Amino acid sequence: MTELSRPDRGERMDRAGRRDRTGRTDGTGRTDRAGRTDRAGLTARGPAAPATPATPPTCAATARTARTARTARTAALGRPRTGVTGPLLRAAPPVAVLALVFLYPLALVVQQSFRPDTGGTSLKPYTDVFASAAFGHALWTTVWLALAATAGCLVLGFLLALIIAFVPFPGARAVARFIDVFLSFPSFLITLALLFVYGTAGMANGLWTHLTGAPQGPFQFLATPWGVLLAEITYFTPFVMRPLLAAFSQLDTAQLEAAGSLGARAPRIVRSVILPEALPALAAGGSLVLVLCLNEFGIVLFTGAKGVTTLPMLVYSKAILESDYPGACVVAVVNVLISVGLYGLYRVVSRRAGA
Repeated sequence: MTELSRPDRGERMDRAGRRDRTGRTDGTGRTDRAGRTDRAGLTARGPAAPATPATPPTCAATARTARTARTARTAALGRPRTGVTGPLLRAAPPVAVLALVFLYPLALVVQQSFRPDTGGTSLKPYTDVFASAAFGHALWTTVWLALAATAGCLVLGFLLALIIAFVPFPGARAVARFIDVFLSFPSFLITLALLFVYGTAGMANGLWTHLTGAPQGPFQFLATPWGVLLAEITYFTPFVMRPLLAAFSQLDTAQLEAAGSLGARAPRIVRSVILPEALPALAAGGSLVLVLCLNEFGIVLFTGAKGVTTLPMLVYSKAILESDYPGACVVAVVNVLISVGLYGLYRVVSRRAGA
């Protein structure tokens, strides 16, 4: 009976389902090779395999989906993909306006500088202007006035910015706000104010003659290069103070307190802590002032300084007083080249300073 029952059991197992290579049964009501339960709810012997998590989408699939959605939105809005043509078309109107308003007149000036009064095209206007003593004198006056005014603005602007930023006094914030307003003033307004104070009939000379009975006052320097220098320093100093005040506002006061606690006096703190932080702002402000002083016309004209002829004044005298248009254009081209070169220097310094 025992031997006969064993084949019966094997036969029943064969009827119930055969085992595969992995030891799991197949057929209706049995598990598959992955060990998952079929519709009948029967499982293979042993623990069930865990469910496989869903695979997250890859970056490439996400990018393809985003491109497909963007293309669909573009098609829905009726705007075709233009590539590089779109930005070029949008930039064309402002470039055309710039070329018409600025570049075309500048090109006419350059063209006129190569056309002497005798006709034709030659370098004769350049040779005549460069050989004249008036051009050399104007160039030297322009350069030394611009350099001296820039140095004066750097020194005075640094001192005033130090006082406003680090010396507490009533109205310091109002003074800082006034610096911003002062930048919008025209240059001739400062010159007129100086004439009212230090002019021949100004307040200072009037008070002197009233007190001493002298026929005229001692303040006669406005009609000299020193008067032009004073007016330029007065007008352009706020252009140095503005970036300095911005730099001082970002200075870590803990460094100043640490230097003071170590026994450092105010001059040493300024030299060792404040000045290194202010050098980029000084360089940016000084470069800007140098460019502006080279092209200043209103201050020199309104002071009426005798013997002070800068490059802008030489352009005015040749074009208006002498009717020498080729010579005026030559001086203008030289002035533009110097200004563009210094402006490029200013942009480089400003970029490095972050001003």
